[in-house]
Amino acid sequence: MKLPRRVPWANINELDQLCSWVFMDESDLEAKRFAVNRLSAWRAVTALPHALESTLSILTARLIDTSETQQSPSWLSLRQNYAAAIIRMVNGLVDPLQAGAYARSIASIAAQLGLPSWLVELRHSATHEDLPSLEVLREAARESLTWLLHNYFLPTINPSAPRPSTAPPLRPVTPLLKQYKTLVKIVARDTSLRKQNQPDIDAIMRDIERWLAEAKLAADFAADAYGWETIDGNDVEQEDSREKWALERLCDALIEKGALVSLSQKRRNLPSDEFVPPHSSLVLWTPLLAHTHTYHPTFPSVLTTRIVENLLYEQPDLGFDMDIVSLEADESQNDPSYHLALAKWAVWVIKAYDNVQENGELSLRKNVIVQLASTLAPGKTEGAKKIDV
Repeated sequence: MKLPRRVPWANINELDQLCSWVFMDESDLEAKRFAVNRLSAWRAVTALPHALESTLSILTARLIDTSETQQSPSWLSLRQNYAAAIIRMVNGLVDPLQAGAYARSIASIAAQLGLPSWLVELRHSATHEDLPSLEVLREAARESLTWLLHNYFLPTINPSAPRPSTAPPLRPVTPLLKQYKTLVKIVARDTSLRKQNQPDIDAIMRDIERWLAEAKLAADFAADAYGWETIDGNDVEQEDSREKWALERLCDALIEKGALVSLSQKRRNLPSDEFVPPHSSLVLWTPLLAHTHTYHPTFPSVLTTRIVENLLYEQPDLGFDMDIVSLEADESQNDPSYHLALAKWAVWVIKAYDNVQENGELSLRKNVIVQLASTLAPGKTEGAKKIDV
């Protein structure tokens, strides 16, 4: 259950009124002063969401720019005010999303947020180079307010309204897994090539980690994906749900034929005294699994859950194109050797990573037992996958 959130306004009509003051008439300076006073009063009582802080900074700069009482305005001071407001807005949007193990470019995060690329370039120029001209900064302030209107004010005032969908689709992770598999195969066949290929393998792992960071943002590309609603600290529950969604997308790609499970049926289930994946598969994939587990402790739990779900249920068509592209065409949903190989991976993950979670969650073994019992118990098998053995 999510805890109640603190917001500065007493009711949504106050935010609606603020929105009208800011955006109804650009030339109405009196309305802009009302908006600045309202935002300043709110900030005296509680912390403001980043969107409202940015709105306040930009409006303050515009009021100074248009003040009639200022006889000899300092153009440098005006440029600095505008630049600071825009820099803080862009940084405040991007920095919270730099949560992965490896840094992503500001441009790539801004693109996912639908933030105009030229605002990112202006932020870089104002921070590291010469200040942009006053006209360019004024236009940037207008563009920033327009972006805030469509990505914060309107979705917050009317949550049921369609959200802006300016973010590009999430790139598929399958090509990264293919590259990883190819490189590790080369090293497995000739260990003398490890020194030559290890930097490339490490780079692919970093790219997969960056992909997970992108997926976490794509998990909830809506107004609250920018952290708008979080005022008094990080929303751990919301962050956990995004982490889980991103890991599920990675696991779905891993359990496709051609990844953890070999395309060759003969190689999937070689004779062995233990119920574990073939040694060749373990050599290929355990480095990546261990690396992912290092930065995402819940990864083994998500992987075993997705494997069991794949074994128990027919997988529905998710209906979006930003997720998984199979390593190879999957011609049969009912492939006993594939299901057996997946089950071996689930058993191996449980043996390798099973422990009682510090946060009180069930161990991997108990979690799988609960999944199986809840699905296969009498009267609970509707929708379960029928597997021919």
